[in-house]
Amino acid sequence: MAAAREFYLPLSPADLLRDCGPGRYVVQEVLPARELPPALTAFRTAFRAQGALAVLQHFDPLYSLLHHFQAVGTDVKEDALELMMRVVSHHSNELPAILGDSGLSRADRTAHLNALKMNCYLLTGLVDAFEMETCKSGLLEVGPGGKKNRTKTSGSLWEEEREPLLRLLTQLLQLDLHKLWGGSVMEEEFVSLMTGSCYRILENSSIGLQKYRATREAVTHLLATALVHYDHMFSATLKITQMLQHFEHVAPVFARAVSLWATEYGLKSLVGELLREIGQKCPQDLTRDASGIKGYAAFITELAEQIPALVLSNMSVLLRHLDGESYVMRNAVLVAMAEVLVQVLNGDQLEEAARGTRDQFLNMLQAHVCDINGFVRSRVLQLFTRIVQCKALPLTQFQSVVSLAVGRLRDKSVVVAKNAIQLLAAFLSNNPFSSKVILTSTMAMLDVCLQAEYLQPAIGRAAAFLSPVITPEEEWEAMLPEVRAATQELFQPQQEGEEEMLEVEETVEILLTNKCLCCAGSCPGENSEDPPHGNSSCKTKEVVPEEQSQTELVKQEMLVQYLQDAYNFSVKITEALSLISKMMYENCVSVVQEAIEFFVTVSQFGVPQALVGIRRMLPLVWSREPGIKEAVLNAYRRLYLSPSGDSERARAQGLVHSLSLIMVDASLGTIQCLEEIISEFVQKDEIKPAVIQLLWERFTEKSQCSSLDRRAAVMLLGMMARGKPEIIGSNLDVLVTVGLSEKVCEDYRLAQEVCNAIAKLAGKPKPALGNNNTPFRLPQNHMLFDCLSKTVSKGFDQPSGHWIPFMESAVMLIYQLAEGAEEICAHILQVCSQQALEKLQESDVSLPTFLLTHLVSLVGQVALQQVAHLEVSVSAELQRRRILREEEKTKNTGNETTMEEELGLVGATADDTEAELIRNICEKELLDGKHLFSAFVPLVLKICNNPGLYSDSALSAAAALTLGKLCMISSEFCDSHLRLLFTMMEKSTLPGVRSNLIIAAGDLAIRFPNLVEPWTSHLYARLRDPCPSVRQTAGLVMTHLILKDMVKVKGQVSEMAALLIDPEEAIMGVAQNFFSELSNKGNAIYNLLPDIISRLSDPDCGVEEESFHIIMRHLFSYITKDKQTESLVEKLCQRFRTARWVAILIFLTSKSASWELFWGYFCCFFPPASQTVTSLTQVCFPPPRPKKDSRNLSASLSCTFSDIFILPSTGFGASCLPPFLWFSFSIVVALPLRFKLCLLILATCTQCLSV
Repeated sequence: MAAAREFYLPLSPADLLRDCGPGRYVVQEVLPARELPPALTAFRTAFRAQGALAVLQHFDPLYSLLHHFQAVGTDVKEDALELMMRVVSHHSNELPAILGDSGLSRADRTAHLNALKMNCYLLTGLVDAFEMETCKSGLLEVGPGGKKNRTKTSGSLWEEEREPLLRLLTQLLQLDLHKLWGGSVMEEEFVSLMTGSCYRILENSSIGLQKYRATREAVTHLLATALVHYDHMFSATLKITQMLQHFEHVAPVFARAVSLWATEYGLKSLVGELLREIGQKCPQDLTRDASGIKGYAAFITELAEQIPALVLSNMSVLLRHLDGESYVMRNAVLVAMAEVLVQVLNGDQLEEAARGTRDQFLNMLQAHVCDINGFVRSRVLQLFTRIVQCKALPLTQFQSVVSLAVGRLRDKSVVVAKNAIQLLAAFLSNNPFSSKVILTSTMAMLDVCLQAEYLQPAIGRAAAFLSPVITPEEEWEAMLPEVRAATQELFQPQQEGEEEMLEVEETVEILLTNKCLCCAGSCPGENSEDPPHGNSSCKTKEVVPEEQSQTELVKQEMLVQYLQDAYNFSVKITEALSLISKMMYENCVSVVQEAIEFFVTVSQFGVPQALVGIRRMLPLVWSREPGIKEAVLNAYRRLYLSPSGDSERARAQGLVHSLSLIMVDASLGTIQCLEEIISEFVQKDEIKPAVIQLLWERFTEKSQCSSLDRRAAVMLLGMMARGKPEIIGSNLDVLVTVGLSEKVCEDYRLAQEVCNAIAKLAGKPKPALGNNNTPFRLPQNHMLFDCLSKTVSKGFDQPSGHWIPFMESAVMLIYQLAEGAEEICAHILQVCSQQALEKLQESDVSLPTFLLTHLVSLVGQVALQQVAHLEVSVSAELQRRRILREEEKTKNTGNETTMEEELGLVGATADDTEAELIRNICEKELLDGKHLFSAFVPLVLKICNNPGLYSDSALSAAAALTLGKLCMISSEFCDSHLRLLFTMMEKSTLPGVRSNLIIAAGDLAIRFPNLVEPWTSHLYARLRDPCPSVRQTAGLVMTHLILKDMVKVKGQVSEMAALLIDPEEAIMGVAQNFFSELSNKGNAIYNLLPDIISRLSDPDCGVEEESFHIIMRHLFSYITKDKQTESLVEKLCQRFRTARWVAILIFLTSKSASWELFWGYFCCFFPPASQTVTSLTQVCFPPPRPKKDSRNLSASLSCTFSDIFILPSTGFGASCLPPFLWFSFSIVVALPLRFKLCLLILATCTQCLSV
């Protein structure tokens, strides 16, 4: 019987099918897949009757399942997994009693041993099969957009059962299984079988995700059990080292595991074995193994962070990699050193040996600040930053490290320079000098240093030739004129702050006097709390002992050295300012933050270069980093909130005047930056009431000012209202009566700014979670909306270039603040339409163009705001009211909750219902024949479809933009008119039309991405528009869409690259900003570069060679990783190789020198003296080279190709065979009788290969 045979764990599954000797178990029959379900049922029945031993008679069906795993259905796989887990669990529960039975017979022991090995073999086989299937299907991998594949497969159950299965195997291994083997040694294959499943699971690249933390812990504990109880250390060391080499993602997993094994299981020797194994790797071999290097480096780094003391004990085995070629390994060893310095070799209580080790590590780190590789230099600077921040750098090393950091500011690598700034920032916040030395005037500190150095010779003479005749006061009085002259000369450039300067001079004089007298023995030391007692002590005639004078000299030298170091430090910081100001807009947030901190600090030094950086930091107020924003606010607080003036009124006028100057001709970006700063100042009550009062006086013309000043005053009031809305709310009537009065037609821009200012009263469209307060809205009959309606209607029939921007702001304000905004805007539309009809009836022919332009623009703006109102305000209000109803219901029903409520399904369902309601309104009602918008749709379409009839540029542009806004309402309407929209975008002769449609298409791509996606190529095409303004608009829109992942980045992104050589500087800046932002999105530029190169190198692309070089230089600047550079070169070479073969084929079929060229390439595959080359030479170039007969040549080539397969002595490598055959067939295909000859060659080669 099969049960009587002993089961040996096979090296491969196929071994169980072969009879390897008597007494060994052999699979008798591999069942077909269709017979497996009943076989599993039979096994389940036998298991209920016989327990785990049932596998002895039913092993073959389960082996057959593993054999046909890919062909078996999901339900069968899951049933088998569940059944085997039950079998092994049952056996695990039985074994303690069986192992403890001293009377267990040999037959029973053998049966249980065979059952154990069979069950474990089958269960681990299922683990490997499920894991392999999961990896292939990508169930554990996160796809684009963070979405997962939710397809129902066998992996669904596997994800749930993997952790319990690992715990089951751990429970099994914790038993004393050695007893089942009797007196013999446990098979190593059994331990490898159990641990192999763990390693297989860890090979999954997604195992490092947070949601699989429990699985990782289960694997860790299983392996720990094998290490402790089954002598698995040697095998584990080899396996871990091997996996680190091939699977980079396992490095942090194994680092955590090894740390746990060392600390909780006492396996500290494993750390040394692993580090020794890595240390013994040849550095030259590692250079050729990129994946292995990364795995080893990540493991060393993670291990040093978690158990630095154990890493320190084995650091010597890793030092050889500091001299290796791999910068990744150098970085890893240096990181390990830094972690040891921070966590172990830190503090003043170190022993002498530990201090020596610390200094040795620091010297190694400093040496690598000048490493040949930029990534190493950058990493070392980061490590020093961490060391300084953790106060682990001894004071004796400060000056040398500071000098190195300042020197790296000039590094050719931007990354290195950034980290140098970051390191200097750490030094500023953790400097060894007093804050007074750092933050006072640079000239004062310089004076102290120079004077101390000047006095050294005199002090030396005083110490050597000290005489009771010359008193210290007399010596000081003799030197005082030169000291005063030097002090005045040093302070001459400082023209401001005379009182402060005099105070500094007095301080310096007192300090130098005291130090001179101390050195001469006339007063107590600098640490003494007793002040000098006048002339009585100074006129002492006693000779100071020589030892005391020497001690004071040492103190003086230390003081001079201290001041000299402080001076050198300030000089280095000053030198770095110009470089740091140029790096103000680098991508590294920490570098920008440090740069701002530098400029805030050096402002106390009076360095002129600081002002340049302070002015360039204005846009940085939008930084998400609180420290950066606060630094910008502090800088501008110093610049603008401290104006000169004798009275508060005068200071307010100075502040308003300076801010108004900024508003003149300011760009929208500047205004927004200034608004952010001013709102911050207002929230902190740093803007005085006198300033606000003056702005109101200017707006109401109580103070005489120009129209520009009035407009600036309204803008500033609006900016302040963002911080405190009551500034506008308390004077809303003034704004309406003055800003929207009957004179509004004289200055629509002022009215527009009034609308923008009032809009600050509107709260956020979507309130914060938990804020269920009623949003601020004004009643429909409020005077504001009456004035807006009248003003818009009154200006509708008047030609004005500023009416449309004002109208847009007015309509937006109505929808933001009005109750029943749609009714107000519908009334405005009706009034304006009536005016247009009246004008049409008066003329009986046509309307004035401006009137039609106004009407179309009004329709588009109302349509767009209506959609936004529904999607944002109405949706938020529905949600707010629903939440209030639910809270009220909860109060009435108590704490009773349904399962749906506990799972959060009620709120989600309600959100979907509300969203569907809004969608239905937009899709079916807004453009329905009963709605007001439907009356204007034919007009807009007629204008867009008849550019010849409606040729006015302003009207065409307005109609095009309105068409885009109408498309935002309904997906059905959008889909039916997209062709018209993109046709106009492509063929319209008016740049304004094309620009407006590009903007509209960008909005549509966000609202209806699936509809616009097929038209993406038309958007890219506008990047080559002949009009600069259109190209710039297209560049901005595509930048927004691509960076927001609303458009798939394809090879057409090469059109964006072409903008890098645009003659317009603004467009070039757009392209540079795009690629700069795109470089922050992982490896986006690296992945796109091959396609960009292919497209731009196409002759039809129209990019000149020099322009191509400029583009490539810019794009290659974003490829900073050596691995990416090497991979990119390899990809390009592969493309060049393919292009070369294609070029050869074309050339051979069209040029007279075809055969010479063929010969040149053919010789690359063979040694010059080979028989194949000789025979082909005779065939292709027979003297005197008569005209070639294609038939004879084809036959000869066929024979030659056949010879290739039977000439092993020619040195023709197998790797060269495929490209050569491809090339050969290409040549033959170009010849007459090509099809027959190809078959002939193929048949001949096949025959030769078979021989």
